[in-house]
Amino acid sequence: MAFPNQSMSDSAQRKMGRGKIEIKRIENTTNRQVTFCKRRNGLLKKAYELSVLCDAEVALIVFSSRGRLYEYANNSVKASIERYKKACSDSSSGGSASETNAQFYQQEAAKLRVQISNLQNHNRQMMGEALSSMNSKDLRNLETKLEKGISKIRSKKNELLFSEIEYMQKREIDLHNNNQLLRAKIAESETSHHNVNMLPGGTNYDSMQSQAQQFDSRSYFQVSGLQPSNQYARQDHMSLQFV
Repeated sequence: MAFPNQSMSDSAQRKMGRGKIEIKRIENTTNRQVTFCKRRNGLLKKAYELSVLCDAEVALIVFSSRGRLYEYANNSVKASIERYKKACSDSSSGGSASETNAQFYQQEAAKLRVQISNLQNHNRQMMGEALSSMNSKDLRNLETKLEKGISKIRSKKNELLFSEIEYMQKREIDLHNNNQLLRAKIAESETSHHNVNMLPGGTNYDSMQSQAQQFDSRSYFQVSGLQPSNQYARQDHMSLQFV
């Protein structure tokens, strides 16, 4: 027959057994060894279940306090370690490289912004603006730069003008030579045309054309050229008298 006080003490012990255990080193060697074996087996079981259920690559390595090795891997412990090293190196190098690139680009962007601001101020000063922040020394330096720039501009302008004048002079000489050549060709053409119009012996071709016009279309002389002369008239008259 169980007493009420005894049943209450047993339930209290069961509740204490299911309570949380403080996580610290177990001082009792025997208890520590028993706890190690139980939790090691549970950990190996959980690793196996994780690899099978989730198709994950799992590698587990456990060393006891005495130096004994316990391991589990669904593929290979060595291959898993190499994969782990590669993943760690890639992530660390990628992160460091990205951070380095970001810092470099930030520095370059800051330098470019400063250069752009300086160039804009310089351009405004060259145009005679934004001079309030300049002292007398800076103004003298700016004036000297402007005078040197104007001198270079004038020198370049004169160089271009002289080059253009020289080109025009050469062009004029070429045109003059071409004109003289054309005049010589025209004179030669006129001389050859005049020589063609003159026949050998000094007879003019134009006079021969005027004489040829005295013939009719059948190449006979005109009728006036066939009239009898006075001599033939006298002979006819004398013959008539003789009869």
